[in-house]
Amino acid sequence: MRAVPSAWRRSPSAPASRSSSSPKSNDAAVRLDDTDRHLLSLLQANARAPAAELARKLKVARTTVVARIARLEREGVIAGYGVRLGQCLEQAAVRAYCGLSVAPKMAAGVIRALERLPELEELSAVSGEYDYMLALRCKTNEQLDALLDRIGLIEGIQHTHTSVVLSRKIDRRSAVSEVRQST
Repeated sequence: MRAVPSAWRRSPSAPASRSSSSPKSNDAAVRLDDTDRHLLSLLQANARAPAAELARKLKVARTTVVARIARLEREGVIAGYGVRLGQCLEQAAVRAYCGLSVAPKMAAGVIRALERLPELEELSAVSGEYDYMLALRCKTNEQLDALLDRIGLIEGIQHTHTSVVLSRKIDRRSAVSEVRQST
């Protein structure tokens, strides 16, 4: 294993800019206790939270928090830290889910073409009527319409079906509500 520059390590009050190491192999199951799960929930809500603040919420020592974060990074439970968009961008967005049916042996080319679309937030291979499900985010309905036209022209796509998101009723990708309940 190569040495990790100290600038990449997470200090108690600063976010990490990169993952600190490669994840462990999936051979050994990672064991998480309630404190680990609560820590992960707090970090999902605010990855920039100082270790001292996390320690107060968890009712443990700051050094315990720092050690747990380091272990979770080392074990690949924490793969990195990112940015969550604020409400002003989230509320202004037009979101849609698009199911794709892809011609046999064309999946690799379709995926390469889709990778170039900045409006594509997620691409998942799924079972059922469609081969893939896309999560799309655009600024306007007109932008979404043009994007769907471009997607439909990608070689290998046989059929699409799109549903526009009217509102989110439950969103568990963010741990904020879970954190509020447990603090």
